[in-house]
Amino acid sequence: RMARRNVLITGCSSGIGLALAVKMARDEQKRFKVYATMRNLAKRAPLEEAAGARLGKTLEIKQLDVCDEESIRTCVNSIPDRRIDVLGKYWICIKITKILVCCIQSHSQDVFFVPSGILFNDVYAASKFAVEGFCESLAIQALKFKLQLSLIEPGPVITEFERKVFEDGMKMDLSAADKETAEMFTNIYLKNYKQIFQSLGQSAEDVAEHTVKIILAENPPFRHQTNTLYTPMTTLKYADPNGDL
Repeated sequence: RMARRNVLITGCSSGIGLALAVKMARDEQKRFKVYATMRNLAKRAPLEEAAGARLGKTLEIKQLDVCDEESIRTCVNSIPDRRIDVLGKYWICIKITKILVCCIQSHSQDVFFVPSGILFNDVYAASKFAVEGFCESLAIQALKFKLQLSLIEPGPVITEFERKVFEDGMKMDLSAADKETAEMFTNIYLKNYKQIFQSLGQSAEDVAEHTVKIILAENPPFRHQTNTLYTPMTTLKYADPNGDL
């Protein structure tokens, strides 16, 4: 029987992080011990409710701020033997990777999981391209330590975060923007935002289902797209190196 694997997941107060933590904690074969982390423990109630009877058994909630190196070390040091088999990073941070590599490099089938960005959010999407480049490089170096990295790449995901982004956009003061930019934001971005999520969006639970399958795969791929509706678009991107299509 496979030994229980320790799983550290960041961003578990809502969305994909919460859904993944609960799904893995509810595993019928009890293959995972989940350490579900969040920056602000005052927001733990939804996770506690969703975890139910698994709380304190296959799921523990811990504080972790991915931007605070001391917070990361404190969290990692609180885990028995500092053993982490699977790292689910839903807010990527190079600091946490650097600290955790020393905890997992002695194991043989360990996986990092990092989701992709969303469309039309320039800075946010740029950060996800950076994550992809970081992981492409790290994946080669990680072979030395028998570590496996996988990028979980969802498209639009229907979460509270998505709803808040839309609501904040609707209330945004555009008086300082030039007329053309304001019209593009209102008539293109906001107008199509909800339609895109309604027609192409996934639930956080669906993304969690895909993620667990990759975690359990004997030979997990480096990239895994969770939304087949985007396959034709991504196929065109890789087939057209000049960007003319």
